[in-house]
Amino acid sequence: MEPSASLTLFNSLTRRTEPFQPVHAGEARVYTCGPTVYNYPHIGNMRAYVFADVLGRALSFKGYRLTHVINITDVGHLTDDADDGEDKMERMAAAQKQSIWDIAEHYKQAYWADVRALNIRQPAQWTVATDYVPQMIAFAEGIAEKHCYELDSGLYFDVSTVADYGRLARAHTDDGEGRIEAVEGKRNAADFAIWRKTPAGETRQMEWDSPWGKGAPGWHLECSVMSGAVLGFPFDIHTGGIDHREIHHPNEIAQNQAHCCTNGLDDAANSGARIWMHNNFLVERSGKMSKSSGEFLRLQLLIDKGYHPLAYRLLCLQAHYRSELEFSWEGLGAALTRLKRLVMVVEQLKARIPPRHGEGDHPQGGGGAPSENPEAETQRLAEPAPPPPAVVPLPVPGRNFAPYLERFDAAVSDDLNTAIALTVLEEVAAIKKVDPAEKLAALDAMDAVLGLNLLNLTRADLRLRPKSAEITEAEIEATLAARKEARAAKDFARSDALRDELAARGVEVMDGDPLGWEWKLG
Repeated sequence: MEPSASLTLFNSLTRRTEPFQPVHAGEARVYTCGPTVYNYPHIGNMRAYVFADVLGRALSFKGYRLTHVINITDVGHLTDDADDGEDKMERMAAAQKQSIWDIAEHYKQAYWADVRALNIRQPAQWTVATDYVPQMIAFAEGIAEKHCYELDSGLYFDVSTVADYGRLARAHTDDGEGRIEAVEGKRNAADFAIWRKTPAGETRQMEWDSPWGKGAPGWHLECSVMSGAVLGFPFDIHTGGIDHREIHHPNEIAQNQAHCCTNGLDDAANSGARIWMHNNFLVERSGKMSKSSGEFLRLQLLIDKGYHPLAYRLLCLQAHYRSELEFSWEGLGAALTRLKRLVMVVEQLKARIPPRHGEGDHPQGGGGAPSENPEAETQRLAEPAPPPPAVVPLPVPGRNFAPYLERFDAAVSDDLNTAIALTVLEEVAAIKKVDPAEKLAALDAMDAVLGLNLLNLTRADLRLRPKSAEITEAEIEATLAARKEARAAKDFARSDALRDELAARGVEVMDGDPLGWEWKLG
């Protein structure tokens, strides 16, 4: 079935849902604000990339040729988004007593590991800020005369020189949004640094010569330069977390207006992108989401506690991207159970379909796992590598599934309503007495958008051993086998003793579990 519903997306700039109309026919060009690689990403950070991945998958599902760019910020991001405080990279390098380049590489690799674990597809290109410094200097030179002024601390952008500054944040109409404290020397409180000079008598690990002296680019400048260089102005969609809507993205827009010599923002394309999209926060009531809290919630912590990372992806899909999502361990456990049910259905379907060829391989399913080397992966998402030979033939879903696929398409097309799309997928999973290959094909078509990798996951994949566990899976299975023998021999005393032995080592035996998973580690 070809997707037929018109794709509509919420534009943060206009504050309304709009039909997606690409700048270039048949193409979709998307830029996502990536991480500043000074620390590990927390799971709230990763929600933004799950959202951006679903957007990209949805655009591919709708038939657009996708070019998705995600940046890596390895210079220029201060501890305060309003150009205040220390450079995050320099501060971490000093704290760790390492070079800033080593810090950037370590945390970049950690971020990419989380990208792979969450089955986030590789973008067409990763743009790394330090690779674009010459272009940033050229960009700044091009707008400096009309839009900037120089202070002892650097080159600043005068926001009064562009029309409608702050419209994205609603700085002038929404109470409290976009407030920036006045800084001595600025013409306007909201003016921001284009280039930050290295203070006299200091040497930074990352600094470059410029017409304004040695220093480093401002954080906001980076994204304007990289998005325009790779995608061209205007491009289709710019994404980021809702926190970017207040300062970072309004400043990007001002730079884009200055560079393109465009007018006000009644025409959204003058902002540099036709649509600006923002995911809402992930909230956790203990306060451990912030990196400043020390032991914050990383994806690896979830894995160490025995939760598969795709359970977290499913948790994100359960809420609309523009809604706040509350994290709890109970909610994550429920999402894992929901994922287990889907994996069980897929395994049962595959078992009912005769092998075709390529024994031992699996259907690609849901877009497949990302490359192990993201930096080297430059393949366009619209042209993925061919899947390996499949164990099962996957026909085009038949007419039995057409109404479900239409409803799924409608949900995805309605501003990426993944919560409804997920329930439609589960309805398909529950259908009985249909051709298993067609049903599997329908699930695979839907999972291509949701990205749960259902056709590749196994029960063994989802049963992760918590880092704190002192018993191996082999020991658990051996004890369970002995217990089954005892029960078959009606030696219930031994059966109970073996169950108690497992319980004492943190293993819960789930007799009668409707999912049939037999045991789990506490």
